[in-house]
Amino acid sequence: MKLDDLLKLPVFDGTAIVAGAKGVNREVYTVNMMDAPDIIPYLKRNELLVTTAFHFKDDLPALLELIRQMSRQDCAALGIKSKRFLGGIPESAVRLADELGLPLMELPVEPSLGDIVNKSLSHILDVRTTELHNAMKTHRQFTQQIMSGQGIPKLLDQLASLLRLPVLLLGPYLQPICGRFSAASTAVRFENMLSGGSRVHVAPSIFSAFSLLDEERQTITLFPVYTHRQLHYLCIEGFVLPTERSSILTVEQATNVIAFELMKDNALKQNRRQIQNEFFANFIGGSFSSSEEIASRGREFGLSSHQRYICAVGKLDGTDKTTSFMQYKAEQDRIAEHLEAELAHFRHPLLLFNHDRSYVILMPLVQEWKEVEPSFVALLERLQIKIAAHYGAELSFGVSGYAQPLAQIPVSYKEANEALYFGSMAGKTRFIEHYQPKEVPEILRMIPHEHLRKFYTDTMQGFTDETLKDHHMLLQTLSVYLETHCQLAETAKRLYIHRNTVIYRLEKCEEIIGRSLKDPEETLRLRMAFRIKALLPENGMEKK
Repeated sequence: MKLDDLLKLPVFDGTAIVAGAKGVNREVYTVNMMDAPDIIPYLKRNELLVTTAFHFKDDLPALLELIRQMSRQDCAALGIKSKRFLGGIPESAVRLADELGLPLMELPVEPSLGDIVNKSLSHILDVRTTELHNAMKTHRQFTQQIMSGQGIPKLLDQLASLLRLPVLLLGPYLQPICGRFSAASTAVRFENMLSGGSRVHVAPSIFSAFSLLDEERQTITLFPVYTHRQLHYLCIEGFVLPTERSSILTVEQATNVIAFELMKDNALKQNRRQIQNEFFANFIGGSFSSSEEIASRGREFGLSSHQRYICAVGKLDGTDKTTSFMQYKAEQDRIAEHLEAELAHFRHPLLLFNHDRSYVILMPLVQEWKEVEPSFVALLERLQIKIAAHYGAELSFGVSGYAQPLAQIPVSYKEANEALYFGSMAGKTRFIEHYQPKEVPEILRMIPHEHLRKFYTDTMQGFTDETLKDHHMLLQTLSVYLETHCQLAETAKRLYIHRNTVIYRLEKCEEIIGRSLKDPEETLRLRMAFRIKALLPENGMEKK
């Protein structure tokens, strides 16, 4: 409790604050009586020390040193019964205490130091007991709300009522989950502060307060909510003083209950996400035997058999495939949770799947694609910014060119992957590439994979040895050269290299494949081979 409140007890009647009056708001955790000259090693933070100053009656420097040490160790105050041995508190001690801001009190002759210590500690313990009783009562109320199925939103409403301040629950990336601010303008300013990849650094072990950087200087206080996986935050619209122990304890009870509810919800989400991803893998892999089975299984995950969908496939640029499965899985789950939270704010319901180290987004097309395309692309760009800000990773997307019914989603998935492939082959990073319908790939899909694989391996025979120096660089240059209709200048521009470097690499390609790139028939064959590579199963083109 505060020193100022403690001094209102009858046992302190007649006490005078002779120095350091500015520190009367200091917290007092305990009260101690000095009965030995070597008290300094035993001083505690927020401790009120009372003494008769018997040990200092002929040793003023020792008294001054005690004041210095008490200030250095953040003690609450020093009370001296000066009449008996000192006759009064020395002026030099008063000046030093004022200078250090340490409250220095002159205690009356009566009552005794023992009474002061006992009655002060009793009062402090009574206050703490009351606070703990109220905290336990609040904890029971919050727990009953969760157990009765009212959920976190109802708990936040009750917490806001107890604090008389609006409350918001934020996710690990400070994205709003539930709750509300008192005014829409505050919510907008808070969202603007966090948008564009802005980050707020919050100490994980204590609560933090900061002001929104605008003319209104709205103060926000954040309290960490610990779960076994990551931090969430309780956001209070207003400044909660550290000395408001009742409010602090109330919030702590809320964070404890919310943490358990979040862990339960997370376990359910993980299980649902795993089942959802298994369905998508089977769907893409052709495990379902009929359209009826596809429609039946799809309904379990909110997919309609008659709905058209746009498919976007996202992958992290330069993903290291040597990363251990456990490391990759943990990172993928964190990013998937982040993406899922962001997708929830889109104006149309979106579905997210994890498949083959990629993030697949399905958007039902309820309007013409031209009408919804700008907002969907803006969403993908926002996802790229957020992932770059929070993970330092670059996320690229391939988007299927047109919508198809549910049964044709595997085709849309392959189109989005093809767009992603050609974007990366062009040397781009953090891009959004749209699939361009081509007649040739559509025809190639009608040819059995065995024939396509044989054509590819025959054409690209020289490149089958991946230990070849600059293997991937030469293939990339050749691919871009063919896609730009054999224009050297455009190839150099897309790859950000000199024209002569392009010529040198193309000459090396000619040596490897044993054919001239000036022959239209050969360039057509090579372009077909690159198209076929995008259609074949992963690593399938390397099998003979």
